[in-house]
Amino acid sequence: MDGELAHPLQPWPDVPACYGWLSLDRRGHWRLKGERVTHAGLAAFLNTRYRADEAGNWLVDNGPQRVFVALDYLPWVVRLAPDGSLATHTGRSARLRGAPLMDEDGCIVLDTDAGPALLHDLDLPDFLAALQDSDGSPVGEETLLALMQGDASQAALWRGHRLQPVRSAELPARFGFRPDPAP
Repeated sequence: MDGELAHPLQPWPDVPACYGWLSLDRRGHWRLKGERVTHAGLAAFLNTRYRADEAGNWLVDNGPQRVFVALDYLPWVVRLAPDGSLATHTGRSARLRGAPLMDEDGCIVLDTDAGPALLHDLDLPDFLAALQDSDGSPVGEETLLALMQGDASQAALWRGHRLQPVRSAELPARFGFRPDPAP
């Protein structure tokens, strides 16, 4: 290979990591310095390069630079399709790995094969409508309020999995991620 072509393939010098610029909101939208990313090409770039490092930080690889992502809630936001399938904010298919969780604000947390995911708020009505008690009847509001208060004594089942209460403050330790990476 001639020297001109080989040069771009050599490793780049040390490039500082970037903190505080990129975030992921609770609806799965990328934000640069607080402004929603609306350019489809940039969003696609971010989606394909989004990953976690060994320390539980979520980031986007931008060539040799690591751009760390501040998470408004969880590393993933999932949508519930009419056929019952789940898809992440990046378009990746996801499958449930364990019991769904409900936090103190009524947010639904799903442990998926992609990682911990927040169910998109627009899908909450369908999720809640699918909840059943142990007799197969729709779950009442009192059961949901009890779950939000940390009481799991009344059954609320989604796809055969019992909905469990969780405190949002416990999620980073439970799932091993850092919501606000810093140097």
